[in-house]
Formats: sequence, C-alpha cells, structure tokens
Amino acid sequence: MTNQIELSGVNKHYGAFHALKNINLSIAKGTFVALVGPSGCGKSTLLRSLAGLETITEGELKIAGELMNNVPPRKRDVAMVFQSYALYPHMTVEENLTYSLRIRGVAKAEAKKAAEEVAATTGLSRLLKRYPRELSGGQRQRVAMSRAIIRHPKAFLFDEPLSNLDAALRVHMRKEIRALHDRLHATSVYVTHDQIEAMTMADHVVVMREGVIEQQGQPLDLYDKPANKFVAGFIGSPAMNFIPATVNEDGKSLSLDLGTIRQKVAIDHQLQPGRKVTAGIRPEHIGTTGAGQGSFDVPIAVVESTGSSTFLTAATTPELTIVETGRGKVHAGETIGLIVESSQLHLFDQTSGMRI
Repeated sequence: MTNQIELSGVNKHYGAFHALKNINLSIAKGTFVALVGPSGCGKSTLLRSLAGLETITEGELKIAGELMNNVPPRKRDVAMVFQSYALYPHMTVEENLTYSLRIRGVAKAEAKKAAEEVAATTGLSRLLKRYPRELSGGQRQRVAMSRAIIRHPKAFLFDEPLSNLDAALRVHMRKEIRALHDRLHATSVYVTHDQIEAMTMADHVVVMREGVIEQQGQPLDLYDKPANKFVAGFIGSPAMNFIPATVNEDGKSLSLDLGTIRQKVAIDHQLQPGRKVTAGIRPEHIGTTGAGQGSFDVPIAVVESTGSSTFLTAATTPELTIVETGRGKVHAGETIGLIVESSQLHLFDQTSGMRI
C-alpha cells in the first residue's frame, strides 16, 4: 500500500523547548490515523507541522511522495478541520463551502454544483442558505468538514474537532466522520485527547507523550500488548490497575502489595527472584466471587452502576477497580473474593516502566 504521508526523523524546537523528538511515522493512503495523548504531548504540533502551520526543525516530511519541508500551507493540498469550526460568520453555508473554489477561479455555477453534491453527502442540503449563527454545533461541524471535502485534498487533518460538542453528539459525530472517511477513501489524521475516540475511529493509533511516540499500531494491539506502563494506563477505560509486586523465590510467582494485603499470584514466565515489578490488570479481567472463594478477599468501598455495567472500587492500597457486566449484587462495605488469572496480568519493570 502506498504511503500518503511520511515523517522521518522529524524534530521541532521552540527555542530550548523540544516539542517533537525524532518522529518516524508512515501513513498509508486511505488510512484513518489517530494521534492521541495527554495535553502538551505534541500531537497538535505534529498535525500543524503536516499542515505547514509549523515549520519542522529537522527531518523530512513527505506528502504523496513529495518533500514538503519548505512548501507553504496553501500548496500542500491538505485540508484542516479545527475544533472551533473556523467558519465565516457573514457567509451562508453555501458561500462557506464554495469560498476555497471561488478564490481558485472556479466558475460560480461549477462551485455551486460542487457545494450541492457535498451537502447531499453530509446532510446539509436544506441548510445551504443559512448562516453559521443559525446552526447547531453538530451542523457547524458538518459545514467545516464539508468545506474540507469540497477541495478533494490529499489528506484530511482533524484537530480535536468534537471537543466542543456534548457527549451524545460526540458519539454520533465520530460515527459520521468515520463513515465519511470510508465513503471518500480518504487519508485522515485525527488529533484527540480522548482515547475512546481514538480506539473506536482509527485504523492505526499513535500514542504520544512529551514529544515522543510511545507506541503505534492497531487499536486492539495497543490494548492487548501495551509497550509500557504509560500506554497501558492511557489506553482503556476505566484505566488499568497497577499493583507493586516482587518476584518470589521460585521465579514463577509474584507477591502483590495491596497495603494490608499481600497476595501471591502465579505468572506465565520465569523472572529473577527478588525483582521489583508493576503488575497491571484491566478492571474487566478481574473476576469476582464470594468471600473466601477467590484468589484473595478485598473490602468494597464504592459501588457505581450504569445499568449495563457495575464499577466496584476495592478499599486497598492502591485502590483496585473492578468492572462487572450488568447490575451487580455487591454493596459498599461488603467483602468479596477476587479471581486473578496469570494470563491476564501485564508485567512492567518498576524502574523503566517498560513491558516485561
């Protein structure tokens, strides 16, 4: 598959601040890639560098095989969709859509036809004569996307486009964006701090921290085999539980340290006795049973039900989160048994945080 975007050894400095550190990333044509990470991790800087709004300090950036390091934004043939929509308030929806065509000299009738075709695709046909102030947030976001689509760019760049919308509309719009991507066979790069958005929308997820790519790959690969403790804690909701542990003398089991509880659990591979590790286990991978019937017992401090799931918080140090399907019968203050399977444990070096 042809790479539509390639970054090789890309660095970005703002004076003494090193914003992007040796970024290597290949994005195949037609792929939906999500850049995800906490605030300040460099994901928006990377996106703006693709758009030409930031100049990279070192490395190479290619779009459709052409070197773009010194090419101005208007000549890169990429379209950016912003969080703020960035619509012209004095123009109708149709005028907003056709603006980029009109300044390129496209005939009025041809531009109008293009706007009508795109509007039909994005559900805006009845809104072409309205002004942005007359639209809802979701409709404005559709206009912003339509304005990008009408240009037929080499890549779509999305900078946290849904963060201004309420929760229900965000869920709806992320389905719309993904469906639109599939219909257009587009190449899309999508920045978000929301790992659920990244996991549900993208073919390929890039997890960033402090200007570095910590891990990249298919969403479920990152979920099942996180490269380090940071990725393990960032991907997944609720977050993975982390428990300090020591390898026992047999090298085939751990002693988990849960404050007043010390618990031995088997592990699937041999490790050096006495080694300090962090054991990670996802909340949905902890089984529950009656007191005295599991691997060990814990008191439950908090019970939260969403109807379809129940979240239990164990009064341990560190706290453990357990997710049960459906409406659990456990109440706060009760003691229950937990079942921990060795196959569900993720082990990380306690010093480096890297996966063992």
